[in-house]
Amino acid sequence: MAQAINLAQTVINTAPNPRVGCVILCQSGKLALGWHKMPGQAHAEIMALANAQASGLDVKGATVFVSLEPCAHQGRTGPCAEALVNAGVGKVVIASLDPNPAVAGKGVAIIESAGIKVSHLSDFDGPARSINPGFFKRMETGLPFVRVKLAMSLDGRTALASGESKWITSAQSRQDVQRLRASVSAIVTGVASILKDDPLMNVRIDELGLTEAEKVSNQMSLGTQPLRVVLDSKLRTPTNAKIYGVGSVKVFTVASEQEIGAYSKSIPTTCNVEIIGTAATLVQGQKRVNLQSVLESLAQIECNEILVEAGSILCGAFVDANLVDELVVYIAPKLLGATSKPLLDLKELSQLAQAPEFKVGELSQIGEDIKITFHPQRLTSK
Repeated sequence: MAQAINLAQTVINTAPNPRVGCVILCQSGKLALGWHKMPGQAHAEIMALANAQASGLDVKGATVFVSLEPCAHQGRTGPCAEALVNAGVGKVVIASLDPNPAVAGKGVAIIESAGIKVSHLSDFDGPARSINPGFFKRMETGLPFVRVKLAMSLDGRTALASGESKWITSAQSRQDVQRLRASVSAIVTGVASILKDDPLMNVRIDELGLTEAEKVSNQMSLGTQPLRVVLDSKLRTPTNAKIYGVGSVKVFTVASEQEIGAYSKSIPTTCNVEIIGTAATLVQGQKRVNLQSVLESLAQIECNEILVEAGSILCGAFVDANLVDELVVYIAPKLLGATSKPLLDLKELSQLAQAPEFKVGELSQIGEDIKITFHPQRLTSK
């Protein structure tokens, strides 16, 4: 099962589908492997069956290890549960049940109704869920998994008082950020970042640092850029912004219909930009985009994981709204001083007990930097 989970992780992004790996252990002792490459392509079980056939392996009576319950519905590909039954396998072992209501135990039922035993290795449930945090969260809560990327100095600063911030972290850390971008359905930023840096916010494939094996596993999926999302309450994004020039962009705003119409007409027709009016939140008397509504909208278009790359105000707003599932913090071994810009702009607390608390996930060294992931432990009540 560990091998099946590892196979699932060989593909950086399969959204809106989950990452799935499959290992078929034939009675001869030989293995056939499979993993899901991208939507519309063979699921992991189908790929493993095809590889077994191509290698001349007999799968009758075989034991199938799969990281997620085989699907039972007819989508762009056929039901995997039926394919396993038709292949005559002897046993199916799963790491996790599928949270998708279209499946939700139905795959297991199809296999068991054919007289094939299904086992659920609950010890692997956690690892299986961890490789698909966005898929599970979207299916269970109707919201995507929100990952906020932050880069700071040792004294918790993100830029000099002048605004200069390129580059605080190392080239290796920036390469790692490219992998983060490649793994998500959407990258979210704010108009302040657009006005300050005019970023593309895209995935630069040549900067991913892929191994030869990763290039083979991801050759089909890496041609697709993640959706870029701009939160722009007053439609201040220049219509010639770089982010508008590549791929698909959605702009969420609280501007009026008339303002949206006029702004939309000013965007070059070569750009794939959609302006979306959304609910507003009052912040110090000013209308701002409601973050909860934005996340609900992204979930409706099947975004599993999103990456927030923005300034201290927007990142702080996600934290204040209790909408963050993971902080990814890159810490550079340098000091910027007291007048430099802080990491997050958070609301003022009246007592320490209100402070959001996080627990450490993973810690690693990347170049000269330290990368730490944090997950919410106890967040300030809304």
